Amino acid sequence: MSASLPLAVLLVRHGATEWSANGRHTGRTDLPLTSEGHAQADALQPLLAQLISDRTLVGTTPPVVFTSTLERARATAAGAMPGVEPEPTHLLLEVDYGRYEGMRIDEIRAHDPTWNVFTSGCPEGENVHQVAARCESFIAKIERVAAGRVVVAFTHGHFSRFLTARMLGLHAASGEAFWNDTGSVAVIDQRRGSLVLTGWNVRPM
Repeated sequence: MSASLPLAVLLVRHGATEWSANGRHTGRTDLPLTSEGHAQADALQPLLAQLISDRTLVGTTPPVVFTSTLERARATAAGAMPGVEPEPTHLLLEVDYGRYEGMRIDEIRAHDPTWNVFTSGCPEGENVHQVAARCESFIAKIERVAAGRVVVAFTHGHFSRFLTARMLGLHAASGEAFWNDTGSVAVIDQRRGSLVLTGWNVRPM
């Protein structure tokens, strides 16, 4: 078993916002959760508790919890894990969409019919290499501070897909093959010294 890998990583996409409900790309615009988003966050409590419990031995250290610095992620963390103080980090921010901030995919493709965030990057925002570099920095961080422990990270839709791809050793553009809804969890477990995907788009029943 790799000494530096976490025991498991639970990547949580934040709850719904007005823009996520309308299909608008929400990068650095700091929107609050809607009432539905708060309900999604609260509903994550028993799911995360069970996922953590299943992966934590009695008497071992509690999970290491991180959140994006944006309000929608922090509010999801507060609802899903009340009483826990997650470490805020800019490494978990959503992709900076630049000129495409607040736009729907049909509006973007009216200007650029071939646009794909996983291969094209964002004009006046982040390119794919910059997003991948943030993924690598977060992976290095959890290897430093959470080896052998469960990690819970509250983050965003596109970024969590990039991050999942890189945790699995795939090219960052492979994140295009994943789709996750608001208020959902990706479950990445350590198996035989590697990180593997054991659950995707997991939501409360």
